[in-house]
Amino acid sequence: MQRSWQVVVVFLLSISELPSFSFSSAELPLTADGTVLELDESNFDLAISSFDYILVDFYAPWCGHCKRLSPELDAAAPQLAKLKEPIVLAKVNADKFTSLAKKYDVDAYPTIKIFMHGVPVDYYGPRKAELLARYLKKFVAPDVSILESDSSINEFVEAAGPYFPIYLGFGLDESVISKFGIKYKKKAWFSVAKGFSEDMMVTYDFDKVPSLVSIHPNYNNERSIFYGPFEEQFLEEFIKQSLFPLVLPINYDTLKLLKDDERKIALTIVEDEDNDQTKNLINLLKAAASANRDLVFAYVGAKQWGEFADSFGDKKTTLPKMVIWDGEDDYLMVTGSESIIGNDHASEISKFIEGYREGKTEKRRVAGPAIIGFINSLIGIRTVYIIVIIVAGIMLYQNLTKDDNEYRRVDIPARDQVEQTSSSTSQVERSEYKAGDKED
Repeated sequence: MQRSWQVVVVFLLSISELPSFSFSSAELPLTADGTVLELDESNFDLAISSFDYILVDFYAPWCGHCKRLSPELDAAAPQLAKLKEPIVLAKVNADKFTSLAKKYDVDAYPTIKIFMHGVPVDYYGPRKAELLARYLKKFVAPDVSILESDSSINEFVEAAGPYFPIYLGFGLDESVISKFGIKYKKKAWFSVAKGFSEDMMVTYDFDKVPSLVSIHPNYNNERSIFYGPFEEQFLEEFIKQSLFPLVLPINYDTLKLLKDDERKIALTIVEDEDNDQTKNLINLLKAAASANRDLVFAYVGAKQWGEFADSFGDKKTTLPKMVIWDGEDDYLMVTGSESIIGNDHASEISKFIEGYREGKTEKRRVAGPAIIGFINSLIGIRTVYIIVIIVAGIMLYQNLTKDDNEYRRVDIPARDQVEQTSSSTSQVERSEYKAGDKED
């Protein structure tokens, strides 16, 4: 028995002596010297208050994606430190410093946030060094760029890259959109073209001025055009509605973006996002979205994200189908339009929208986690990690004591309970890793 206890003690000590990564606030370099800062609970607030722009990677040492991201941050840091307004890169071992992870809603690894003047914003951009640096430069760019010629318009659009929508104001005064350039800076590029030719009017498909053109480079340069009235209420409504493409694909990152939009979601569930039938259907949905801007039109493939798609009704329902989702726990089925079947999808979509407008709906409950649940339903990776270690220690102890003649008698029901706990914990761990794992 003494030998068994010694083994268990050694096992627990080995866990407690895992290497740690931190240094005190006195050791923290408070200059943008091109290195990635290692933050902890003692120096985090000091770092955030010391720099106007600081990107923080909340990581776990055992996470494969985190390990691949680390050298990319190391490569990008010197480029960003050389900017007129430097952007500092930092990282936090969120698996160890759990109070910081909890404070900033870290639910998966890695979670990346950029702090602008102390205010955190989720980072959804690229993770390769060169693209990451280019993406982050947006945050220190002017709120509204003034463009004097066709060449400067082309240069602005090229430099903006594909990760944010772009707003080009033609024949507009800067003061008209400067307020929104500040308000939506973290979500879009804003500019005013003072000089431009008719070629630009053809390129961006507008025929009179003043006009405001929105472009989605990441969605085949999809454009929307606003001719006014340029009063604050109407202008902001156009900007907000144009932050998304006409039809938004649902995935982990776009699901988070929907949290900030108050509109209901006309969600289309298809078998496979990538087949030709779906691509044709998306084009029809774009026409419906243009005429119904009070709704967000979105789609998801059962093949791509079956867990999410299965949350909306019977799995046996023929796809494609449409529902009106509130973004939370409830959705509406339109009576007589449970599926969009047949050869005339355009008519089926119109019938669905008309049924919704007329109130011919049946309210149902989302079968799984809602929009917040799919993002935050995890009970905490570190928590599961600790539970698994404790259960493993108990099982190790029981296995060792089985060999001691003096303690051969084992409480079978208790052991079964431990094994069941271990099994259920393993299932939680597997599902959690799948849901929270973020791809590069």
